Amino acid sequence: GNIPVSISCMKNVPNNRRLYVLAREHVIAGVTLLLAMFFGKSFLAAIGLSDAALSIGGAVIVMLMAIRMVFPSPEGVFGNVPGGEPLIVPLAIPAIAGPSTLATIMMLGAAGPERFLEWGAVVVITIAVSFCVLASADWLERHLGNKITLAFERLTGLILAMMATQMFLTGVASYIKSLQV
Repeated sequence: GNIPVSISCMKNVPNNRRLYVLAREHVIAGVTLLLAMFFGKSFLAAIGLSDAALSIGGAVIVMLMAIRMVFPSPEGVFGNVPGGEPLIVPLAIPAIAGPSTLATIMMLGAAGPERFLEWGAVVVITIAVSFCVLASADWLERHLGNKITLAFERLTGLILAMMATQMFLTGVASYIKSLQV
């Protein structure tokens, strides 16, 4: 699902820097996920954010990204990126380490702190697999062509819009449930 996002983000990145940028974004996403696992719940509590707020806020960001993918602007899906390279947004966060992934890893860490080593290994393995998959994006783009890649980008945008809607509804349901307690 992130292949069209990756292709869109990397359009203005020179070919010789793409793997470096992709690796950097995966390291940032991996570190973010590990930090969320260890400190996420306490950080959210310290700044007064609920799981519902995280879900609703993430839904808004994902929806904005989806709209730009379905209805691209002349400067591209993610606008003009300084230096032509994505940095943290939108590739590391929210594409690789999105709001629902962050919320899930926070809940896993909070529910089973004795399993931090296992969860950490899962994060590292998942990041490595994601890197391998997204590293193939250039090859796929060359072999599929621009029209098919654009069609996949728009289809992914539609799927992201549905995911954002579900994230929003989940956040609203969580908020309503918290009011009833």
